[in-house]
Parts: sequence; structure tokens; C-alpha cells
Amino acid sequence: MKLQIKYDINLACKVILQEHLDKFEIPYEIMGLGDVEIKGTIPPEQYKELEVSLKKYGIEILDNPKNAFIQKIKDVIIEMVHLDDKAQTSKISVYLADRLNHSYGYLSSLFSEITHTSIENFIILQKIERAKQMIIEDKLTLTEMAWQLNYSSVAHLSNQFKKTTGLTPTAFQRIIKKEETSIQLNKTLKTYEPRRFTYPSC
Repeated sequence: MKLQIKYDINLACKVILQEHLDKFEIPYEIMGLGDVEIKGTIPPEQYKELEVSLKKYGIEILDNPKNAFIQKIKDVIIEMVHLDDKAQTSKISVYLADRLNHSYGYLSSLFSEITHTSIENFIILQKIERAKQMIIEDKLTLTEMAWQLNYSSVAHLSNQFKKTTGLTPTAFQRIIKKEETSIQLNKTLKTYEPRRFTYPSC
């Protein structure tokens, strides 16, 4: 059995973080994306235990200020692409500068220095992930997807999608539909019971 799942990664991380901090009885306040204020100090042993426990879920405590800020940039981009539909129509450089209170030039330079890739490339990757999710949900046409993701045309979306995944959106859509058909067929075969015939004895 295969399930198609839609999830809010920011909400998932927030819930996991809250559960762990509550479990360790650490007083805290979640300030925003990637920011938690600990009220007091955490004993070294408890800090290490919390760090190991969170890492199982892909959540990392960042001690380096630059790495912490890069993560904040990524979080804002993910929120912009996956959660804030209105932000898609905004100019990306202005949106990030306003949200992070730094010039886009500074953000772009720091991001490239630490990650060895550009903010633009990271945004493209997130847009293609969002496009995949939209195709799986099968609620929008490619034209509507292109508009919602702020692409100038379907061709522009298709080109970036193929460059990133090796497939066109249409080819990806066909693969998803084929998998769904196969799953449905398997369900049908599992529930099918052949008729039993009783033949009269000679």
C-alpha cells in the first residue's frame, strides 16, 4: 500500500522540537523559524542528550552564528516557496531583504560563501520540489502551477523542471499516474475472489 502525503515541514519540526524540550523539562520560547530562546542554562550532559535526540529527526543545533544565519535564510526561502502563496508574486531579493533585515547582496554573498551554491539555485530546487508536490496532488494545470510559482511561462517551468530532475513535468505526471493505476490494480486483485464451481459427481 502506498500513500501520497502532504506535510508542513516547518510545523513538523516545531512539534518535534516542542516535544523534546518539554520532555527534558527545559523552559523555552520559540521566537520564529529556527530560533528558540532557552530561559536559563542547560547542563552539558542534558545538552548533549538533546542534541543527539534531535539529530535523529534531522534537526541540528547550530553553534556557529554564520551557519545559524544560513539556516534562517533557507527557512525563509522554504516558507516563501511552500507556504506563502502571496510571496511568490513578490520580488525575491526584496522579500528576503525585508524578512532578514539585511541587503540582498550581503545575504547572497554569505550564502555562497558557506554553502558553495547560490541562493538562486536553492530557490530553484525548492520551486521544483513544490512543483512535484503540486503534480502529485493533481489539483492544478501546468499553466496554473507556473503562475503560482511565479514562472514567466509553462516552458520556463518545464525547462527548469527537466534540468533539475531529468524529466519534463508531463513525463513526471505520467509516472505518478502509472504508479497510482498500478496501486489501484493491485488493490483490486487482492480483493478479488474467484468463483468456485461445484461439479456434480458422476
